[in-house]
Amino acid sequence: MTIGIPSIRSVMTPFPHSVKTGDPLLLAEGLMAEHEIRHLPVTDDDQLVGVLTDRDLKRALDPDLGLPPKEELEVGDVFVTDVYVVEGSEPLDLVLEHMATNHIGSALVTRDGLLVGILTATDACRLFCDHLRKTHPRGPGADPA
Repeated sequence: MTIGIPSIRSVMTPFPHSVKTGDPLLLAEGLMAEHEIRHLPVTDDDQLVGVLTDRDLKRALDPDLGLPPKEELEVGDVFVTDVYVVEGSEPLDLVLEHMATNHIGSALVTRDGLLVGILTATDACRLFCDHLRKTHPRGPGADPA
């Protein structure tokens, strides 16, 4: 029996944390720190509109850029709208290839335009690690490093 390539839906992180465009940027910063995440989907009226990354956040909070004080900034002031969005049925290999080729840190997964999951480069590394350990188990006494 041949097993096909899984869809992104089978490996994504379902129901990721997200923020709204009007949320305070400091709220997003706190969520990212609390949950140790680097990509935070952004929604507006329950529709996916972009992503806020840790890089965007650090840049926005840099006092040398001359932006308003961080207490006044909203997610909508700094998030990115040009994001990689795929349907949950998209084959995983195509998603990973696109992410690698285009140096993309995350794929936002939707169903009928609504956010249902996320797959980050960190998630992809974990998947590959699991795959390697399943297909190439270490023998007794093998050096784990």
